Amino acid sequence: MKVKAIVKQGHGVASGKAKDPRYPNGTLKAQYQHFSQKGLDLSPYFLGTINLDIAPYFFKILKPKYFLENINWSTHIPPENFYFFDVSLHINKNSYNGLIYMPDPATKAEHFQNPTILEVILPKIEELNYGDTVIIEVDDKQIELKNSLKKPDHK
Repeated sequence: MKVKAIVKQGHGVASGKAKDPRYPNGTLKAQYQHFSQKGLDLSPYFLGTINLDIAPYFFKILKPKYFLENINWSTHIPPENFYFFDVSLHINKNSYNGLIYMPDPATKAEHFQNPTILEVILPKIEELNYGDTVIIEVDDKQIELKNSLKKPDHK
């Protein structure tokens, strides 16, 4: 499924832009080795997330590509679970493949997201700016995007 999304500014903790003293190099850099030990290689990607607002769509988790449980990556918060889903981002006739990065809301301690925001991990994209409209494509077997404005079918 493909939907339009708007690039939004995030909390800045994944990349380290937030200057959080607990995670001076960003949370993704701190999580990297833990994910690698569980079989998820993030080396092709920039270690920061792009926040995409998919409103009026919201997501429903179906079968993630990766589900990493009980990752004890920080002494500052309890262990977390993480979901990852395949994603492609299309902008200016260019396509980039990556992953939707989703800390499990049931174990996430802080930095919560709006339910229409997806955080994606991709290679570094120089041409991307806050406010840009992009197209994202997801695997319908992994994650479902539902339109909150669409009226339900009554049969």
